[in-house]
Amino acid sequence: MTTAPTVLSIALAETSEPVLRPLPAEVAALLAEVGAPPRLVAHLRAVHDVADRLVDWIGAHCPAAAVDREAVLFGAATHDIGKTLHPGELSGPGARHEEAGRELLLAHGVRPDLARFAGTHASWTAPDIGLADLLVSLADKVWKNKRVADLEDLVVAELSRAGGRQVWQEFLDLDEFLTGLGEDADLRLAWQAAHSVHG
Repeated sequence: MTTAPTVLSIALAETSEPVLRPLPAEVAALLAEVGAPPRLVAHLRAVHDVADRLVDWIGAHCPAAAVDREAVLFGAATHDIGKTLHPGELSGPGARHEEAGRELLLAHGVRPDLARFAGTHASWTAPDIGLADLLVSLADKVWKNKRVADLEDLVVAELSRAGGRQVWQEFLDLDEFLTGLGEDADLRLAWQAAHSVHG
């Protein structure tokens, strides 16, 4: 099990290569409490940072989208928390962490509307998925410069609907922004890989 000081340091300490925004203090405390492995904490911080940049961009680019910033950032910061219970999924495939993460968050008093991201971050085509869910999913891909056309098309459609711009215009603008985000992916991947899968 990871010690709380290790988790808190990974979650909150200043970074330089890459520069990453710290996780919210309440999320860092929760990750310490559940004994999250160092690599998981590093991954959540990298995805949270990308989600923060994505929400900032959408706020400036398409204010009519009315993104729930708190929800997206909390979702990005906790989406894989279930991997604490299924550590094999840190370095290999698997989906058991999704529902396990949602249940873990609920058990620690997290509101259902925030805990849901642990279960929805890999299910962007499921019914009742909104823009906030899509943005958590998108951040979870783009942090490592993985581009998923179907997911991006759903985000583009939401932005076009909200802002009234043509789909092709939204596509070009989002593509340009995501390409820029991808430029730091190698630094984020190296930073995550520098942290142990085990506590």
